[in-house]
Amino acid sequence: MSYLSGIWLVVLGILAAPNLIISRKPEAKEIIAKMVPYQGWFGAISAVYGVIDIIRFIGRLDWFEYIPVGMITFIAGAVVTLALGLLLGIGVIKSFVSSDEAKAKMDEMIAKLAPKQGTLGLLGIIIGLWIIVYRLLDLAL
Repeated sequence: MSYLSGIWLVVLGILAAPNLIISRKPEAKEIIAKMVPYQGWFGAISAVYGVIDIIRFIGRLDWFEYIPVGMITFIAGAVVTLALGLLLGIGVIKSFVSSDEAKAKMDEMIAKLAPKQGTLGLLGIIIGLWIIVYRLLDLAL
């Protein structure tokens, strides 16, 4: 994971939980409003990136005993990136799917994740900031 992964996860978290950010920093409303039209694409790209990171994590399981904090951060970031990506990008993702059955399954999955969107957004911000700090401290990840 890199600084960019941390920054991207913070942005996803902000898009997923804008009310939390705006309540603490009202001036952030304008910046968030500029990103909202693109949140579907942010989400779709993030969902793909989350799947790729999960696959990369599985390929690196043997590293777990050497850098456990890094690997826990890696998988937590990947899972939250995937979840937020699906939540924010479901509209764009569905436009690439032609099967009605697959779309129905996506709707079921999103119905389960939607109540947790604010929590996942906050978690995304926290994990993203942790990744940035982790990289600044130059710890292996």
